[in-house]
Amino acid sequence: MERMSVIQAPVERNRVVRTALRLEIVTILWMIIEAGASIVAGLGARSLLLVAFGIDSGIELISAIVLFWRFKRETVGGLAGIETTEKLERKASRIGGWLLYLLSAYVVIQAAYGLISRHSAEKSWLGIGIAIVAASGMPFLAKAKLRIADQIQSRALRADTMETVTCGYLAWVLLAGLVVNALTHWWWLDSVASLAIVPLLLREAKEALNGSCCGE
Repeated sequence: MERMSVIQAPVERNRVVRTALRLEIVTILWMIIEAGASIVAGLGARSLLLVAFGIDSGIELISAIVLFWRFKRETVGGLAGIETTEKLERKASRIGGWLLYLLSAYVVIQAAYGLISRHSAEKSWLGIGIAIVAASGMPFLAKAKLRIADQIQSRALRADTMETVTCGYLAWVLLAGLVVNALTHWWWLDSVASLAIVPLLLREAKEALNGSCCGE
């Protein structure tokens, strides 16, 4: 992708930041739906894969809220308002990183238990629907965020974009696991498929703790 020119003029930057705000609103609304529906569907179908996807969506929701507040502060107080929100970004980034590590541990433990106890997840049409929407929509949202991040040189927004990209990857893993489970009813599939998302969660956690969500 061609990098966009950096926005320098205050009026133009303010316009682009407002676009970033709208993108974060879209992210917040979708993550609320995605997290809630995934966890409910996962508990109903006894699917570890769905529950883990829902918890990860909740963590992404926190990131989107932080970014929304940051850009809202900038539109109200100008560039001087960024300094305060940078501290929040760093703190939220560390918290999010540790939450992702805990989520990874939870997935590994539950997957191991599922394999030992021969746990079988039921099919979930709601889960499949969520996965289809997320897998098809997240790439477009990520592309829009990345374009804005390049224009205003926001490392925080770029980090948030990577979480959106990760959500898209996880959605494809989720979709494949749920569809194959619905067709084959292999008892071990949900546990094994859930383990496939652990490397992505660990990478995201490492980036968060290394300060990838820090300010400009």
